[in-house]
Amino acid sequence: MSAIATAVPPHRFAQEEIMDFLAGTTLGRSATGAMMLRKIQSNAGVATRHFARPLEELRALTDFTDANRAWLDTALELGEQVLVDALKKAGARPEDVDCVISTTVTGLAVPSIEARLAHRVGLRPDVRRIPLFGNGCAGGAAGLARLREYLLGHPGHTAVLLSVELCSLAYQIQDTSMANIVAGSLFGDGAAAVLAVGAERPGTGGGPELVDSHSYLVPDSEEVLGWDIGSHGLRILLAPEVPALTAEYLPKAVYDLLGRHALTPDGIATWIVHGGGPKVMTAFEQACGLPPHALAQTRGSWADKGNLSSASVLDVLSTTMKNPPPAGTPGLVAAMGPGFAIELVLTRW
Repeated sequence: MSAIATAVPPHRFAQEEIMDFLAGTTLGRSATGAMMLRKIQSNAGVATRHFARPLEELRALTDFTDANRAWLDTALELGEQVLVDALKKAGARPEDVDCVISTTVTGLAVPSIEARLAHRVGLRPDVRRIPLFGNGCAGGAAGLARLREYLLGHPGHTAVLLSVELCSLAYQIQDTSMANIVAGSLFGDGAAAVLAVGAERPGTGGGPELVDSHSYLVPDSEEVLGWDIGSHGLRILLAPEVPALTAEYLPKAVYDLLGRHALTPDGIATWIVHGGGPKVMTAFEQACGLPPHALAQTRGSWADKGNLSSASVLDVLSTTMKNPPPAGTPGLVAAMGPGFAIELVLTRW
C-alpha cells in the first residue's frame, strides 16, 4: 500500500447540536423522545460529526430525489479531493492508475461515482472500474480485499480504492423508528482513497502489505442490517442483535484467517476495526480477547467523526499509518456489514 487520504465535509457539529436537531424534527420535541435521545447520547461515545449540509438544509430535504442529488454533488467533491490527495502522497500521476474500485452505500448514481470522477481527475479512458454497492459498513475492508485480489492478478499495475459515505443524507427526517433514531445519533460523513501497487511495480510506499483476506456471511441474517429501499429512499434496518452476532461469529472468522498464517490474536500488532458502536466494540474486544488499548484508534475515530460506514475503517487505517508499528509485524483490518457479513484483511507492516 503506497498512500491513503481521508476527508470530511466542512460542516462540523457537536453531538449535542445534532441531538437537539433530532429532538426538534423527527421526535417533535416530545418529552419521551428527549429522554430517549439523552440516553443514546450518554452511551454513544461520539463527540462531534461532519455533515454534507448544514442542519437546517437537511431539514429541507424532504424527498429522496433532493437528498440523492445533494449526495451526488458532495460525493463527487469529496471523492475528487481524496483521490487527488492519495495520488500526490504516493507521488503518482492520474494516468498511472490502472484500476479504481469504489464503494458506497449512502446514495445511488449511474454512471457510478468513479466513472464521473475519471475525466475530472484525469484518469485514462481505459482505466478499469469496479463499483461496489451494498457492503455498507464492511465496504472498506471488502474493498481492500478486492484491491489486493486485483493486484495479485495484475502485479505490474496501480490501483485505487475509493470510499465515499454521506450518511446524513440518507437519514429519514419523518421516521420515528428506533433504528432510524439510533442511526441519526451515530453516523457521520466522510471519504477515503487508498492507492496500492502490485508486487512488480516499484514504489510500494510506507504502508502495510495486504497479505490475505477472509469473508464470512452469517446465515439467516439478511434483515439484521441494511436498507429498506423504496419511494421514501434508503430507510435503515438496524437490529439490536448486531453485537451478539459479532460476539458469536467473529472469533471463528478471525481464527480461520489467522490460522492460515500460524497466527493468533495476541500476535497481531494493529487492530484496524470498524467500530459499529460501543456495544459492538466491546463485543469485538471480548470475542478476540483483546487488551483495552487495542481499539484505541477505532474509538478515537468514532469520537471525532462518528460512524462513517465503509470509510470508518479506512480512517482508522490512515491514523495508524501516521504512527505505524515495527516493520514486519502483522495487523488485522476488520469490519461488519449487511448480510450479516464479516470482512477481514490480514496486513504486514
